[in-house]
Amino acid sequence: MKIGILNGGGDCAGLNAVTRAVVRKSEQLGYEVVGIRHGWAGLLKPDTTTLRWEDVSHMISVGGTMLHTTRTNPFSHANGPETVLANVKKLGLDAVIAVGGEDTLSVAARLADRGLKVVGVPKTIDNDIVGTDVTFGFDSAVNVTVEAIDRIQTTGESHDRIMVVEVMGRHAGWIAAYSGIASGANLVLVPEEPVDLDKVSTFLRNRHQSGATASVVVVGEGCSITGSPPGDATKLDEFGHPRLGGIGDLLAREIERRVGIETRAVVLGHVVRGGPPSAGDRLLATRLGVAAVEAVKNGEYGVMVCLQKNTLSKVPLVDILGKMKNLDKETLAELKDFQI
Repeated sequence: MKIGILNGGGDCAGLNAVTRAVVRKSEQLGYEVVGIRHGWAGLLKPDTTTLRWEDVSHMISVGGTMLHTTRTNPFSHANGPETVLANVKKLGLDAVIAVGGEDTLSVAARLADRGLKVVGVPKTIDNDIVGTDVTFGFDSAVNVTVEAIDRIQTTGESHDRIMVVEVMGRHAGWIAAYSGIASGANLVLVPEEPVDLDKVSTFLRNRHQSGATASVVVVGEGCSITGSPPGDATKLDEFGHPRLGGIGDLLAREIERRVGIETRAVVLGHVVRGGPPSAGDRLLATRLGVAAVEAVKNGEYGVMVCLQKNTLSKVPLVDILGKMKNLDKETLAELKDFQI
């Protein structure tokens, strides 16, 4: 049995831990593992490497991905799907394990419908994939974000400023919500709800008139003031997503103008993706990697391995196609409870 493994989409902590687990479990079963570089691009123009335990044994604590990654979408290339399937056959791959977020797994689902023997593994710092309680990469991202907000809060207090912290989250506000609550931020704005500048300004004005000397506002990058999140609409990836960014600066300018208090914006950006995974993400990624190989062994294809109520499970890839896991009502309510 020869298994290919690829990482697609944005990098996150835990990708190397998954690869390590896949190699370890595969070698125990007598399988060969082929690393596919640069995501689906590595199957459009074959770019592979054989992976052995000695290549990955030390990688559980290493951030990023040794296989590299891109946001390549075979369905945006002429004869892309057919090329991928032909190259899988030429490489002698009996199955492919695709590790990625919504876009990578949507490609896996569509290729599975065309006959590819594929198992998906959910990863994203955004934690927005349906069918699984949590994705690896999320816990690490929240931990880094909380530490950064803790530091930003003290400098805001030292200078009597309002600090706006922009965090990642294109459509879902999981990072903003969890890091905001965990850091004690005074106000958290998420993409699931429109930003009302009047309410934001009134809240902060009242807070400072009541004696507060500093405030921290956490905002997800996908939040919008004008109807669509700021960013560069001229730069689309192969899945049609624009490059987001700028809501923090825009919000800070508006708050300072309306409230009359010096306001600074900090964009955490890609620093949240990088670095070593948390213990939780190392464990989750390892469990999912092993589960993916088990699915291959059992001939269970066209599925995504996942975690449901702390139990490993599987869901059909087709069931997650085109869906998004947004913040639930309970978490949204908790955000309002902690606006102080």
